[in-house]
Amino acid sequence: MPSLETALSRGPVVLDGGLSNQLEAAGHDLSDELWTARLLRDDPAALVDAHLAYFAAGASVVLTASYQASFPGFARHGISAEETAELLRRSVSLAKTARDAGPDRPLWIAASVGPYGASLADGSEYRGRYGLSAARLREFHLPRLAVLAEAGPDLFAVETIPDVEEAAVLVAIAAELDVPLWLSYTVAGTSTRAGQPLGEAFALAAGVPQVIATGINCSAPEDVPAAVALAAAATGKPVVVYPNSGEVWDAAARRWTGRASWAPADVRSWVDAGARLIGGCCRVGPEGIAGLAATVATP
Repeated sequence: MPSLETALSRGPVVLDGGLSNQLEAAGHDLSDELWTARLLRDDPAALVDAHLAYFAAGASVVLTASYQASFPGFARHGISAEETAELLRRSVSLAKTARDAGPDRPLWIAASVGPYGASLADGSEYRGRYGLSAARLREFHLPRLAVLAEAGPDLFAVETIPDVEEAAVLVAIAAELDVPLWLSYTVAGTSTRAGQPLGEAFALAAGVPQVIATGINCSAPEDVPAAVALAAAATGKPVVVYPNSGEVWDAAARRWTGRASWAPADVRSWVDAGARLIGGCCRVGPEGIAGLAATVATP
C-alpha cells in the first residue's frame, strides 16, 4: 500500500466525518467528559462499526477515537496509567480492525491527537491560551503521543488546535517520534481561535518534513476557502480541510445550535484551491462523506 503522502501527490483523498455524531446516531450516550473515548473501554465494537460506516461511505482515512483520550482525563475516572496506555493503543487497533474488514482499496489510519483543552471538556479547545507553559503542554502531550506511535498508525491527525504555541509543541513531539502528521487548526475567519494570523500559524510547519499537510477542521464551512489559500501559500504542502456542518456548539448547554451549511458541492472549489485531504468534522455523517466522495471522484 502506498503511503498517504504518495497518494496525495496523485490527487485528493477523502477523510471520514464526525465520529461522535455517528456513534450518537447508533444510540450511544456521549454526554460525559470522556466523550467518544469512553467507548474504548465500554463498547469497542461500536467504534469498529463507526469506522466501517465511513469506509463504506467512501472515506479512505479514518481518525481514531483518541481525540479526548489522555492520561489525566482517564485518571479522573479512576483508570490507571497502564489501562490508559492500553486504551490508547486500542484506539488504533480498532481502526485497523475496521480497515481489515473494509473495502479493497488503500485505506489509512490517522491517530487523532486533540488539544489540551479537549481533555477539560469545557469548550476551551475553542479558546486556547490555557495559561500553561510550553513545558507543561509537552508534559501533557508527550506520553500519549508516544503510546499512540507505538500502536503503529499511518500518521497523527493533530487536530482542532486553537493556538500556535500548542501547535509548535505538538509538531516538535511528532518530529522527535518521527511520525508523519497533519496539523489542522480550529479557526475564526483567518485567525486561530487564540487570535493569531493563520498564515503565521501554518508557517511553523513549513520546514518540518514530518508534516505532510496543514489546514483546518472543526470550523465553519465558510472559513475553508481563505484557509486553503493561506495554508498552501505558507507551506507549499498539501492542504487538509474537514469543517463542521455549519452548526455551532454551545459548550454551556452542551448542544448544537443553528442550521447546517456544509454541502458536498462546495468541495470542488476547495480542491481547485489546493485542498487534498478533505472530509467532515462534527455533525457530518456517512451520507455527507458519500456525497463528498462522489464529488471528488467527478472530473
